Amino acid sequence: MNYKRSKYFTTLGKRKIKYLYIKKNSQITVVFFHGFMSDMIGAKPTAIQRFCRKKKLNFLKFEYSGHGKSTGQFIEGNISKWTNDAKQLIKSKVKKDNNLIFIGSSMGSWIALNLFPFFNKKIKGFIGISSAPEFLEELMWKKFNKKVKKIIMRKKIYYFEHGKFTYPLTKQLIFNGRKNKVLNNKINLEIPIVLFHGTKDEVVPLKFSRKILKIFKKSKKKLIKIKNGDHSLSRKNDLKKICHELNLMTKDHSFLLNNF
Repeated sequence: MNYKRSKYFTTLGKRKIKYLYIKKNSQITVVFFHGFMSDMIGAKPTAIQRFCRKKKLNFLKFEYSGHGKSTGQFIEGNISKWTNDAKQLIKSKVKKDNNLIFIGSSMGSWIALNLFPFFNKKIKGFIGISSAPEFLEELMWKKFNKKVKKIIMRKKIYYFEHGKFTYPLTKQLIFNGRKNKVLNNKINLEIPIVLFHGTKDEVVPLKFSRKILKIFKKSKKKLIKIKNGDHSLSRKNDLKKICHELNLMTKDHSFLLNNF
């Protein structure tokens, strides 16, 4: 999938966010949040976009500042800025009477969870894929030795290798993550929650998805463990399972009546 038909949205901070919004005559808008150092043209957003087009659902995907074709330097970004990018875009493009289903991939689940207090009852469902809330502290900072921490504290860039990936990390990114904690939140919406996690995810442990389940006190919750699945969960069968759960979620229109 390429960037055909995509546009730019300018935030209040003058960041230009690349996005694609497919409008159908639907009450539901599915919003996809990509992961850390990822983009909106990968296998997962592409599969979900095709599903939404087939089912005539509105669909919004985008790239945070410093990612993909959005403007800005990656090393200047952080969870607060990326959350704000998403909030402004959704608020601007999605009709006020539309219901939202959030789908977060890895860090995208963190960004999505950050937005629950803002969009609140407009959110009618959440799907998390290899979710990684608070990963900067738990999977990175806490595992760094004194030498690495000293490099970061001196405001230098540290290139951290984790699994198959290399991440440029900065002090401001790590410290900002501490201001965006979500795992101790309590969300009382009665909405369907589906979390996918691969049994061979070498980047984010399964326990992160389990922690998310505890946030939602009144929701109908489901944790789907994908046998031999890695962090990306982008195999053909993985994508089919994700779209299947999205289909079940959108077919059950009774959830649209909740929380009004």
